[in-house]
Amino acid sequence: MVANTSHSGLRVTRELSAIMARRGRPGTIVSDNGTELTSMAVLRGCQETRIDWHYVAPGKPMQNGFIESFNGSFRDELLNETLFSTLAEVREQIGAWKEDHNRHSPHSSLGNLRPQEFAMKSRLETKAA
Repeated sequence: MVANTSHSGLRVTRELSAIMARRGRPGTIVSDNGTELTSMAVLRGCQETRIDWHYVAPGKPMQNGFIESFNGSFRDELLNETLFSTLAEVREQIGAWKEDHNRHSPHSSLGNLRPQEFAMKSRLETKAA
């Protein structure tokens, strides 16, 4: 979660590269058709990393239901409830919300486990297999 006044395609590819360095390369990325996600930088990044990028049809957000559900929770639990004064405050509040969301809040889509618990369980099951 990167808060800024805008994001370029280059910034998107830099952030994705950092995530992939920590978590591995996905086979496919699904996104909407925002200008930062349809830029030449993103298209070039897909070619270089050989990651498939799937754009949902315009006006069909449920084609990416997981992120739409997340966005709804993020809006309801933080953005609609907070009046931010500075970008630094936005970043601080988002960081605190992310920490709570990922470490302390169980998610029904993960069998009512916290995301960190789910990831640990998945790693253990992968090692055992």
